[in-house]
Amino acid sequence: MKSMADSVIRLKRQLRYQGTILKIYEDTVLANGHEAHWDFIHHDGAAAVLPVTDDGKILMVRQYRNALDRETLEIPAGKLDAADEPKIQCAYRELEEETGYRTEHMEYLMSVNTTVAFCDEAIDIFVARDLIPSHQHLDEDEVIDVEAWELKDLLELIYSGKMTDAKTVAAITAYAVKFGGGK
Repeated sequence: MKSMADSVIRLKRQLRYQGTILKIYEDTVLANGHEAHWDFIHHDGAAAVLPVTDDGKILMVRQYRNALDRETLEIPAGKLDAADEPKIQCAYRELEEETGYRTEHMEYLMSVNTTVAFCDEAIDIFVARDLIPSHQHLDEDEVIDVEAWELKDLLELIYSGKMTDAKTVAAITAYAVKFGGGK
C-alpha cells in the first residue's frame, strides 16, 4: 500500500525571511505528480508550564498578543534560548520569568505541535507544584499580569470559546483528565 508520504516529494526549500523567532521558507513540492509551492515556518521550539498552587489554583498569565490585537489568558510559556536547549530547562526559566515563582521539580504533561499545516513549532508542557515565591524577570517589552484561577472556571472559558490559545487549551484539558482537578 502506498503511503501519503510517498505521494509528496520536496524538490526545494528556499529561505524567504528570517526574523527573531521564525524562519519562513517556500517549499517546492511534487504532490500527486503536480508541482506546488507550500509555505513552511520553522520555529526552534518552546516550553510551557501549568503552575498549580498549594490550594489547587492554576497560575495564568494575561498579556497582549499582537497577532490577535488583544489580551489573552495563557499558561506561562516561552521559546528556547537555543535550538538545543532542553525544554525542561526552558520551562523552569519561563515559570520564574513570567510568574515570579519557581519550583524544584516539574512533571512532564504533554507535547503539542501548534500549527501542523505550515509550522513545525513543538511545545513541551510541564506541571509545576510546590511553588516558591521569587520575582518576575520580564523582558523590557513584556507586560504580564499573573492571575490564580480555579480549574472549573478555566474549563468554562475553553468550552464557551473564550479561551483559544492551543497550548493552554491542551494543557488545561489534559491536566483536568489526568489529575481530575486534584492537587
